[in-house]
Amino acid sequence: MKILRIKDVTETTGLCRSQIYSLMETGAFPQSIKLGARSVGWVDTEVENWIKSKVVARDLQHPSGQAATVG
Repeated sequence: MKILRIKDVTETTGLCRSQIYSLMETGAFPQSIKLGARSVGWVDTEVENWIKSKVVARDLQHPSGQAATVG
């Protein structure tokens, strides 16, 4: 298990910091864990599972395995 800091989470997910905290508030993103007085982190497997759930949701919407094209 590895702990990711906010920079790692934003790079991994493509989300900005405010989006991450906004999603956390609604329960739609893994909760951070307190590491110290002024630092938090996220469990890497929880973030990875969140990403995988997004892929599964996409594949359920588009069973052919191809994302819908715009245009």
